[in-house]
Amino acid sequence: MSLALRLTRLPVVVVSGVCQESSTSIFHKHSCLGNSTNALLRRHYVTSSDPAPKKTPSTTPVPPKSTQFDTNKEKVTTPITDAFDTAKSGKPSTTPLSENINKLQQATAPIKDAAKQAVIAKTKLSPQQVRENVRGYMFTRFFDYVKNYDKVLEKNFPSAMKVYRVFFDGVKEFFADMKRFLKIARIVNASSKGLKSLNRQELELYMQMPRDMIKVAPALILSSLPMVGYAVFPLVVMYPRTFLTSHFWTLQQKSEFKQYYFLERLTYNRPVLRCLQAKLKTTKNHPKYEQFAQVLGQLGSGTHPSVEQILDIKDIFADSPFNLISLPGKHIKLLNKMHGIPRGWFKRHSLYEHAFFIHYMDLAICREGGVHNMPLEALRNACYIRGLNPINMSNDDMIMWLRDWIKISQEIRVEHLTLYLHLPILMAYNHPNNWQLLYGHKDAKKQSQAADQ
Repeated sequence: MSLALRLTRLPVVVVSGVCQESSTSIFHKHSCLGNSTNALLRRHYVTSSDPAPKKTPSTTPVPPKSTQFDTNKEKVTTPITDAFDTAKSGKPSTTPLSENINKLQQATAPIKDAAKQAVIAKTKLSPQQVRENVRGYMFTRFFDYVKNYDKVLEKNFPSAMKVYRVFFDGVKEFFADMKRFLKIARIVNASSKGLKSLNRQELELYMQMPRDMIKVAPALILSSLPMVGYAVFPLVVMYPRTFLTSHFWTLQQKSEFKQYYFLERLTYNRPVLRCLQAKLKTTKNHPKYEQFAQVLGQLGSGTHPSVEQILDIKDIFADSPFNLISLPGKHIKLLNKMHGIPRGWFKRHSLYEHAFFIHYMDLAICREGGVHNMPLEALRNACYIRGLNPINMSNDDMIMWLRDWIKISQEIRVEHLTLYLHLPILMAYNHPNNWQLLYGHKDAKKQSQAADQ
């Protein structure tokens, strides 16, 4: 039994001896064989009763000290090798990198040429496709040129293009207002309240738009004719105040033409006042005769009556000779011109409508929060409509004057309609702004003539 155990342990001793002998010479072999030998010894140690052989300590190599190396020696430089050549030949190559790149490009050149030929063959168009592409390109360029032709004209003819743009924008604005007017007309006809259902802006448009349509219709119709339009259009552009409306005016023209038309209206203030003074004697039997005479005296002396004084004499305008039916034709004609109402066959009816339009505007202003909520342009337009020149007036002055007007408007009734039509005389006849506009340019002309002499 012991002989068998010895025979089985004999190779282990030999291997162990080999490992011990080699450990002094090769460090890596010792570690590899030592590991396998230890594993084998552990396996035999379990099966054998003999103790395992003792491990010999391995001697690890000690690194040399830094003083053993010569630091003054030159560093060894290895040549740059190309990985492509190394992988191909198995040996490092000292060929320059640029030569390798050239070789690589030469090797891939046939592949690139083949790819180009494939793309060209794929994108090659037939003659019909080429013609269609050329035709589409030409039409696209032509449409772009036509679309931007206005810029070319504006660059070459700036003044003519300015007139064209003003006229073109005016046509668009005019037709937009006409659509709004038709919509408002349907609302008025469908609503049981009538004009009371409209706001201030709608009432202003509903009052002004029919006049503008009648005024501008001949110019638009004649300008659209094939041969006549070439002669009519320059004439219309030369006289925009006569043939066109505010839709076609510039900002400067709007300001100038408003002053022109308002000055025309102011010239009829004095004739209307003379008509009132001429009818004063016929009201001697009226209870308010003295109050009415006092009001006319204030107007003749350069002042205005108060709101209470005007409301006190309202009944005198409800009876003859100052009611709308009893007024003579001359007085009716002067009132139409003073309010800027265009000529027509039914002058009394036009005055009646105009008075109710302004009255409903006053009520709409009250519904919308009062005069102080109106913007500046709306304040000026309201003063123009009611017979006051708003130029050089502050907002507070315009608001105060319009409040007095609305206070009177809220107190009068249908029978006092002629009082409402004479309010521009009773409230603004002697106003400094109206007086300056009416007589200021005359004084300037006289001064210039005196200076020339």
